[in-house]
Amino acid sequence: MVRIFSKKFWRFSLVALCLSIGTVLLSITALAQANQSNPAFTAVSAPATYTTPSPAPAFDAVTIKPFHLGPGTRFVGIEDTPDGVHASNANLAMLVVYAYGLRTEDQVTGPDWAKMERYEVVAKMSAADIAEIQKMSNGEGTARRALMLQALLAERFQLKAHSETKMVPVYELLVNKGASKLKDAATDPNPPLGKGEDGMPHQGTKFLKDTSVWQAWSMKNLAGFLSQPVAGAGRPVMDKTGLTGTYDFPLNWSVYSAGAGAALGSEEDNTASIFGALKEVGLQLHPATGPIETLVIDHIEKPSEN
Repeated sequence: MVRIFSKKFWRFSLVALCLSIGTVLLSITALAQANQSNPAFTAVSAPATYTTPSPAPAFDAVTIKPFHLGPGTRFVGIEDTPDGVHASNANLAMLVVYAYGLRTEDQVTGPDWAKMERYEVVAKMSAADIAEIQKMSNGEGTARRALMLQALLAERFQLKAHSETKMVPVYELLVNKGASKLKDAATDPNPPLGKGEDGMPHQGTKFLKDTSVWQAWSMKNLAGFLSQPVAGAGRPVMDKTGLTGTYDFPLNWSVYSAGAGAALGSEEDNTASIFGALKEVGLQLHPATGPIETLVIDHIEKPSEN
């Protein structure tokens, strides 16, 4: 994934995100709707890849409760916080996606309740772990938190699972030759979302009412966001662009008007859909079949409240 959060915290997204993410991390629909009149800077990190050490690092304190929608509730999804991880209105499949670097809940096979029951999870690190993670890059910090969430799932949910690779319908993200309107983020003299204190362009997305601005996005990250349900593609998306840099570009599309599960045949010429928005910047989604890593839950238990 999708997952969309500020760069200071964790970003949809996944996967977008998001994943969408956006994807990515990360439900960005609720977040975007909450900020429709006051667009916020948001960002998404790429899914983490790692090998679980033994024993895995663990959170110092964890609270898990059933989620109850209340007045003022705005955040939906999972975010990195300075002292740990916070999940709000998150089902077990979302936690698994974050912990194992998957793109979408469709890659998780398990009991029905794993995608239906929602939780509020607050996981905090020890002072020593906080100090150590502050020395890491954003990607390293996200990977460390993911490992800690794996340990949490094993301890509190008694999760036991194995991975399988399946051939499924996908979209390949391709570049339309001679039509690309992507700007190289490293050389763009006027980055739309500005630069950080280190002089490097922010990686993020600004959603407006009818459009969005994307800065310093890799095509791998974009494919992760497009794999999220909120993007409306309806299938996992695999990066086949061959582009290895990061890029700035607009998408004349918003999470407010996009419908999840849009069909390519009926939406490809509709500029309100993600298909039309990608076409405007010289990208396309080509239907194909491809291998997708999935995680099959062999055993899981509902956690006790605390």
